[in-house]
Amino acid sequence: MADPVRMEADGGILVVTLDRPKANAIDVATSRALHSAFDRLARDESLRVAVLIGAGQRFFSAGWDLKAAASGEAIDADHGPGGFAGLTELFALDKPVIAAVNGLALGGGFELALAADLIVAAGHAEFALPEVTLGMIPDSGGVLRLPRRLPAAVATDLLLTGRRMPAHEAERWGLVNRVVDGPELPEAALRLARDICAGAPLAVAAIKEILRTTAGSTIEEGYERLRHGDLPAYRAMLTSGDAEEGPRAFAEKRHPRWTGR
Repeated sequence: MADPVRMEADGGILVVTLDRPKANAIDVATSRALHSAFDRLARDESLRVAVLIGAGQRFFSAGWDLKAAASGEAIDADHGPGGFAGLTELFALDKPVIAAVNGLALGGGFELALAADLIVAAGHAEFALPEVTLGMIPDSGGVLRLPRRLPAAVATDLLLTGRRMPAHEAERWGLVNRVVDGPELPEAALRLARDICAGAPLAVAAIKEILRTTAGSTIEEGYERLRHGDLPAYRAMLTSGDAEEGPRAFAEKRHPRWTGR
């Protein structure tokens, strides 16, 4: 049986392809394979960002593999250290993940996209959390993350009806960063990844750390955390050689040479 997850390093970018015909559905083994990819991203200093895409043109991912469920995989099965799909509970990852949504992102597939930092979508992509129509709820992050990404009324609509949201509507609400024609999707996601790679690695890590640890805080509380909190990535950035290299490169009118140190 072919591996359900393929990885390919493209410079500092790790391209992760979910490939489980016909719908890129996710069972326990696939969740663990996806976690292995994101763990590689975390551990490999040469990697800066991941692009996650589904194989084919119709599905990004249909979410939880209901055939596996019908065969006995429990609804509360252990999907590994990253939770369902290897990413939904991987909270401390300090490198960005871009979801390149090339088709339907349904249920857990939508939750996987929501766990990414940025979403680029093909024009024909659609997003839905249909769990309520199956007697369940989207508890792999959907019910928690969606209300933080959309106005309350819109998120509640999607959660309670299970309706599909087209890519352009998702873009209007700010859920999706870019919408492009389907054939342009891989390159559009890689272009965004390259833009991220142009920044300093420690600065990117600090931004992810601050966004994660100050979510829900007031501005005053956020400042308090910056000034006095335990933020190792932020502290490392402040005292790094890269923080000196950036202004120096600007003054010398050249591209900075980041070392991540």
